[in-house]
Amino acid sequence: MKILDLYVARQYMRTFILLVLGIPLLFVVGDITDNIDKYMERHVTGAKLALAYVYQFPLFMQYAFPIAALVATVFTIGGMTRHQEISAAKAGGVSFFRLVRSIMLLALVLSAGAFGLGELAPVTLQKRAELIGENKGTSATSRNNFVYQTEQEGVLTARRLDSVEKQMWGVVLERNASRTGPGMHRLAEFAQWTRARGWMLRNGYVRTLAADGSEKLQHFDSLRVEGLRETPEDLLAEPKDPTEMRYAEVQRFVTAIERSGGDANPLKVELAQKIALPCAVFIIVLFGAPLATSSQRGGTAFGIGISLGVTILYMLMFRVGKAFGSSGAVDPMIAAWSPNALFLLAGVVLIGRTRT
Repeated sequence: MKILDLYVARQYMRTFILLVLGIPLLFVVGDITDNIDKYMERHVTGAKLALAYVYQFPLFMQYAFPIAALVATVFTIGGMTRHQEISAAKAGGVSFFRLVRSIMLLALVLSAGAFGLGELAPVTLQKRAELIGENKGTSATSRNNFVYQTEQEGVLTARRLDSVEKQMWGVVLERNASRTGPGMHRLAEFAQWTRARGWMLRNGYVRTLAADGSEKLQHFDSLRVEGLRETPEDLLAEPKDPTEMRYAEVQRFVTAIERSGGDANPLKVELAQKIALPCAVFIIVLFGAPLATSSQRGGTAFGIGISLGVTILYMLMFRVGKAFGSSGAVDPMIAAWSPNALFLLAGVVLIGRTRT
């Protein structure tokens, strides 16, 4: 069986690698066609443009993973079906499930690889933006008269925040009493943030409310607030484009937006899809493997048609789910994972009908 597993895996990976490297080139050609005028206006040289697409390649590869995985599955299983190799394996006592086991294991590895590309792409996209002058950053660097629910230090109120200078003015921190400590009211003229020490309050007062009702008032010149871990960018509660953020960054912005009272549903969908889309690589292979056995008479054209049709339907469902989840009509988690759930169910049904 090791020889048969290696044969199937080699056939599958040969097709997958060709596609996952070739499909992004089509994306590059399409992007150049759409944006060539913009690049010429910015006087982007050929060398810079080539390097910019090298930086963008991980994102294009991530887009190509589900397509390449499905096409490789259909071509591998379909080819073995047409050449009677599956019938020969069954005659030798090897079931269809055992035959495609190596493809399923490879699909799991590729799902992990797709997630890894999703974590790498934000880093390379930032380098690309800096290279060709598209580094947008956040659209705002300051915030006035806002209230923010912090993670550990209660409610923060500030008259002004400047994320460039890393300062806040007119700062009030109010934390209610709990079993872990007394209530505390801190008022400061301004606060300074550094990466090494966090937030430092300057020139203010601390009023401590003990459990017995007594109060204690103290003046301070400087006071470090260890529990206030939110950065100036967090307090802005204004995220970058989700494609420019890693999973942990999106998760952090979701929490920040919820604490500031904003609508985090669009980012919640993006967060869930950062896991759902890589998992789609495995699920689409699970769906495509039994489907490919029907391509015996259709040949290559039939296999390509199946692959493109399934991929377009899958991506369309993800787009529709994202729209419903972002609007709040459907729970973001359900919106992100429903395409995977439907195709997983369909794959199980197809596998159940496959002759083993």
